[in-house]
This record gives sequence, structure tokens and C-alpha cells, in this order.
Amino acid sequence: MSSRTLPKVVVLKGGPSAEREVSLVSGRECAAALRDEGFEVIELDAGPDLAAQLADARPDVVFNALHGRWGEDGCVQGILEWMRIPYTHSGVLASALAMDKERSKQVYREAGLPVAASVLASKAEVMAAHVLPAPYVVKPYNEGSSVGVYLIEEGAEPPVLSDDMPETVMVEAFIPGRELTCTVRGDIALGVTDILTDGWYDYDAKYKAGGSRHVCPAELPDEITEACKSYALRAHNALGCRGVSRTDFRWDEAKGLDGLILLETNTQPGMTPTSLTPEQAGLIDMSFGQLCAWMVGDASCDR
Repeated sequence: MSSRTLPKVVVLKGGPSAEREVSLVSGRECAAALRDEGFEVIELDAGPDLAAQLADARPDVVFNALHGRWGEDGCVQGILEWMRIPYTHSGVLASALAMDKERSKQVYREAGLPVAASVLASKAEVMAAHVLPAPYVVKPYNEGSSVGVYLIEEGAEPPVLSDDMPETVMVEAFIPGRELTCTVRGDIALGVTDILTDGWYDYDAKYKAGGSRHVCPAELPDEITEACKSYALRAHNALGCRGVSRTDFRWDEAKGLDGLILLETNTQPGMTPTSLTPEQAGLIDMSFGQLCAWMVGDASCDR
């Protein structure tokens, strides 16, 4: 197919969130893959003048490679809806719901999906006393990539939270076991990956070299594999996601199916050739470039 028949694509990357560096890598890799697929590509580092940048670039489609707040929580999606520019990934409502961990849990519960017990509390309350029995996790209720996550173990004192944590945080029961994840592309759950680390699957484990090892497809009982795929697809649909999403789980093997707990859904998962979602696309013989091109073809500005 001639490149003249393909849409002109702007890849949004960077931005102001705590996940800026990850987004720069995702955006660079996606832009390179799309060029290899024959697309005309412009890379934009998203900032306060984004609307003006987009008006100058005049893209046919925006590939949203932003991660974290502002780029993944419905804000940029709202700009693109207003400008009537088709864009990849989920729309305004699904993006906002998935980024808000408490509201997304409400959606999961209503859909009959298993989630960990949790409460919202102020920083002061969390630092003054245990608001849940240890072990538990403290994290921002509206960030991704394990940014600002504290694991409080049995016998530990209440945590001292950093100044950059929000005034309201989520306190969630710690779920022991294996770290699993499943990507949904459109209406298909691609597969399950088992993420192996030497400790907590934190930001460094996710993004630093050697921080984790992926077993894809995961070596699991068929019942658990199918449950992960079913739960991921149900979560994708319950939130109203579009395009690609990735849902994360913890599985306590000792409890069988009852030990499988849904943690959260990422509406814009990491996108490098070695990221979890492209690895799972390989399970259906879809290359990284083909995955990026499929996402461009799936772009919309209608929800």
C-alpha cells in the first residue's frame, strides 16, 4: 500500500506526568514502528500548547502514547474530541474511570469481578495509624506504573509518605502470590504473562533493565488462564474501553480460582517492542509494527 493512502499520524509522547520518561520511550518506539509500516509520522511532546501544536500539524489520527495523569485520564482525550481528531485507545469516560482506582473498583464490583479490599484515607490518617491490618499497600488513587506505591508489612510502623503524594490516597489489602497480566485488543483477550521479580513489582522492576522477567504465555492451570482472559475482557467492556487495554492481577495459588484478584486496568499500557502488550500480541503472530498500525486503524473520536 502506498504511504499516500495511509493517514498522517501524530504520536503524542512525554507530557508532564510522573511517567514522562516511560512515555517518551513508548512514543519514540511507536513512531519508528509506524514509519516502518509506511505512515507519515510527526512526534509531539505534549505540553500546554498541545491544541495549537495539533492545529499546526493537522493530523488525520493521533496515536496517544502518553502515560499517567493528563494524558491517560481523559484530559487529552477531551481535547481530541473537541478538535474532532480520531485517536487511539480509550475515550474520555473510560480513561477517567480507569485512572481513578476507587471508581474503577466500583465498576468492577458491579460487573462481578474480584477486587482487593480498600479504603480512601488522608495522608495524615495513614501516617498516624494503620487504617487496614498489615500487610497492605498505600498508593495514589490516580497514578499508574506503580508510582508512589508503599508496601507495609506485618509488624511495620505506619508509613511516612513523601511530600509529593496526594492528600488522599488508597490503602489496599496486600494480595500475595504471582503477578499476572492480560492484554485485550478490541474484543479479544490475547494471553497471559507471568511477571517474575526478586521483590515487589515496583517502578524500577517495571522499567529498569533486568528488573523483571516475563513468562509469556504464563505457565498456569487452564482454569486460571481462562479466568484472567475472561476477567480482562469483562473489565475492558465494563469500563467502556476501546482499542488496547491491559489488566493486572495477583494470584494466590493456595486459594485456586478464589485467589485470583483483579488489581487495575491500564488503558494505555507501555508500548515498546519488549513491553508486556506487544509481547502478548506476538501470541497471535502480530508484530509490533502491525499492532501499532491496527491501533491507528481502530482510532476514533466518537466516545
